[in-house]
Amino acid sequence: MPEQNDGRVLFTKEMKRDYTILVPTMLPIHFKLMINILREYGYKAELLENSGQNVVDSGLRNVHNDTCYPALLVIGQMIDALESGKYDLHKVALLITQTGGGCRASNYIHLLRKALKKSGYGYIPVVSLSANGMEKNPGFKLTPMMLDRVFYALNYGDLLMLLANQCRPYELEQGATDALVDEWANRLTDDMKGRGLVSYKRVRRNYNAIIRDFAALPREKTEKIRVGVVGEIYVKFSPLGNNNLEDFLLSEGVEVVVPGLLDFCLYCVYNHLNDHKLYGLMSAAKTFVFRMVYNMLVKKQRDVIDAVNAEGTFRPGGYFPHTVELVRGYISHGVKMGEGWLLTAEMLELIEQGAGNIVCTQPFGCLPNHIVGKGMMRVIKERNPQSNIVAVDYDPGATKINQENRIKLMLANAASIAEQAAADKTVPMPQHENEYDSANTPVYNPFLNPTPTSSSSRV
Repeated sequence: MPEQNDGRVLFTKEMKRDYTILVPTMLPIHFKLMINILREYGYKAELLENSGQNVVDSGLRNVHNDTCYPALLVIGQMIDALESGKYDLHKVALLITQTGGGCRASNYIHLLRKALKKSGYGYIPVVSLSANGMEKNPGFKLTPMMLDRVFYALNYGDLLMLLANQCRPYELEQGATDALVDEWANRLTDDMKGRGLVSYKRVRRNYNAIIRDFAALPREKTEKIRVGVVGEIYVKFSPLGNNNLEDFLLSEGVEVVVPGLLDFCLYCVYNHLNDHKLYGLMSAAKTFVFRMVYNMLVKKQRDVIDAVNAEGTFRPGGYFPHTVELVRGYISHGVKMGEGWLLTAEMLELIEQGAGNIVCTQPFGCLPNHIVGKGMMRVIKERNPQSNIVAVDYDPGATKINQENRIKLMLANAASIAEQAAADKTVPMPQHENEYDSANTPVYNPFLNPTPTSSSSRV
C-alpha cells in the first residue's frame, strides 16, 4: 500500500528512482526546458502531448461539468494518458500546479485525486508544484539550484517564443523557425547542467547568441497584420486549450503576438506587495524579501529587452513596470483574482505596440477572466478606437468552426482598418520598431519610489 498522509498518497524518495512523473502541457517551449531540468535532477519526467476529443471526453467523464474548462482538460489529459496503455500504472505519478490564490486552480489537485479514485487509480501519487509549498512530498523537492534553473528556463522560453513568433510568419524555409527553437532548447538544457548557480554572464551571452541566430533566418521583407492573444493563462498558452489558435492565426496570414509568462510571475509578486500597501498584509521582513524578488525579476526582464533592442531586428516584449502604469484609470490593481488587472493591461500593452487586433480567450467557468477580459473591452475600445478585440469562448460544447468564424470576422475588420490607414494616413500603421524604449523611458515603480506623482495616483 502506498505511503499516505492526510488521506493522500505520498511521492516517496524510493519512487524518485523508477516512477515516471507525467506533466500536463501548457507552454510547449517553456515546459520542454523545465522537463529537461527535472530530468537533470534525477526525476523521470515526461511532458504529455496527447490531445483531441478523447481528452475532452475523459475530462467530461471524470470532472463535474460546472468545473473550469482548463481543469477539465488538464485532468482529462492525465487520465487519458493513464488509459492509453503506455505507462505502468504502478510506476507512475502525476504533477500539477497549485497557485494558492482565490482562483479555483488551487483546487485542481483535489479534483484530480477525486477523478483518479472514481476511475480506480486512487493509488497513483499526485505531486503538487507550488511556490508556497502547499503540499509536501518526501520524494519531490524544488531546491534553490533547481529554482534558479527553472527561472532561467522561463526567461529563455519567453525569449524563444517572442523571436519565433516574429520569424515564423515570414520564414522562407518552412519549419526553419521551429527547428531553431528545438536546437536552442537542447543547447540551453546542456548549458544548464551542473549543480551550482547558473552563470548570469553566460545567460546574457546566450541571449545575444539566440537573437543573432534568429536574426540570421531568411525571411520575407514584408509586414503582416499583427494579432495579439490574451486571456486565462492556460487557454492563452496551451494549444490543447485554445484549439491550436496560433496555428490557425498563422494559416490566416498574420503574425501572432503573445505576452510572456514572466509577466504573470511578476504580477503574482506585485500583488503581494500591493496587498501590503493596501491592507497591511505580510510582515516587514517578508515584504522586504518580496520587494527584492520583484526588483530582481524586473531587472532580468529589462536585460532581455535591452538585448533585443541592441540587436535591432526584433521588437522586444513589454516591460512590466510600464505595463503596471498602462492600466491606471481603467481598473484597480486590487482586482487580482485569476489574471486580474494584468489581462486588461496586456490588451493595452498590445495596442500600444501596434498589435491592436486582439483575441481574448475566455474559458468556461472562469468568472474573473470574463470580468477583466470581456467586461473591460468596451472601455478599452472607447479610449482606443483603433483597437479591434474579439472575445472567444472555449468550453466542451463550443465548436471549433464557430470559434474560427468569430476570429475571421475580427481579421476581416483588421484588414479593413489596415487598408483605410494606408489610404488616408489618419491611423498610423504598426511600426517595425517598438514604440516603447525601456532603456530611456522613466517608469514610476511604487516599490522603488514610494512617492507617486499626481498622474500615477489614479485608481
